[in-house]
Amino acid sequence: MSSTPSAHPNRDVRMRGFSSRVTVAEALQWLDAQLAPLPMEKVALDVAGGRVLGETICSRVDVPDFRRAMMDGFALHAEDTTGASPYNRLSLAVIGQSLPACPFPGSVARGQAVRIMTGAPVPDGADAVLPAEKVEEAADNIFAQSEVSPQKNVGAIGEDIRRGTTVLDKGRRLRPQDVGVMSSIGVGQACVVRQPRVRIVVTGNEILPAGSAARDYRIADANGPMLAALVTRDGGLPFDEGIIADDPQAILQALRCDADVVLVSGGSSVGQEDHVPTLLADHGELAVHGIAMRPSSPTGMGRLDQRLVFLLPGNPVSCLCAYDFFAGRAVRALGGRNKTWPYHRRTARLHRKLVSAIGRTDYARVTLRDEQVEPLAISGASVLSSTTRADGFVIIPADSEGYPEGAEVEVFLYE
Repeated sequence: MSSTPSAHPNRDVRMRGFSSRVTVAEALQWLDAQLAPLPMEKVALDVAGGRVLGETICSRVDVPDFRRAMMDGFALHAEDTTGASPYNRLSLAVIGQSLPACPFPGSVARGQAVRIMTGAPVPDGADAVLPAEKVEEAADNIFAQSEVSPQKNVGAIGEDIRRGTTVLDKGRRLRPQDVGVMSSIGVGQACVVRQPRVRIVVTGNEILPAGSAARDYRIADANGPMLAALVTRDGGLPFDEGIIADDPQAILQALRCDADVVLVSGGSSVGQEDHVPTLLADHGELAVHGIAMRPSSPTGMGRLDQRLVFLLPGNPVSCLCAYDFFAGRAVRALGGRNKTWPYHRRTARLHRKLVSAIGRTDYARVTLRDEQVEPLAISGASVLSSTTRADGFVIIPADSEGYPEGAEVEVFLYE
């Protein structure tokens, strides 16, 4: 097999079975060749948190751009406090006050002091602030009861940020404090990577709307809400316009939407009602269909017009697995985020063996008990509750037959 999957011919693949399956590595190679961050957009700072910065931010100002008091007290010459103590009080004349945004207009000479509040400008002449608790006040003067060194309790110009320095690098996912820093240097909008719009298309005549009680041999949609939560986690903007019947024209209309990515849940395999692969092959590009992995082997992907389309299995665990391996990677990359899994990793020993087959990648749900890894299941693609009982998953690569009891394995943690 070539290193890059070739597009499947435009044919009806239903009820024929998979003649071959590409490897996970080959599927990822095709996918990564399609991925680049979306264009930039400007947003207000109050909605910029969590977005990916599209440009490097350099400060054009010093922060602060004036000397400021770091404590409530008195601005003075430090030398005027030399030798001061509770037993040797030194008198200074109070000549005014400095408040935030309302500075003292004059200069402080030797033997003088200005009452000052935290954050207020330190007046000319003064080189220190003596804290209020180290002072005894009288009518028009104070008695210093402690020494203070030059520049003590005075915030210097540019102490926080110097003019011309790089504050935030392009590609950074903005945290709340990052947005605060941008505001502090006079940046009112953030230039960020546009969030990918992701259409969730859930197909199946047997599917009821999410949250419905099962009835008449029909089941409630679990994949739609799960995919919406995953897309949101990965920085995308999900939208779902309801269950789509197993009707080719209805499905094709849903695929042709205002979105950057389309996630189709169900109808992706080779059954009688699995129309999506044929529709994508006939109207766009079906680049991958059938991957050597468990679960999620019916997964497919391709393009329709300018949007990426992912064919995710209807079985819930398979749907989650296929999203994790492929669709989530695309959503993150298009939004400027790191393509790799957003899961913390931990190494621990297996309580019992994990068995796989050469040539197939396995996604095994596991729990952590007493610092050991306990496998839950490899098969059982319809048992979504296995993922809620699991603490994470272990990947068994295609070139491995599994891991023996006691082996150290890497666990990807759902939390």
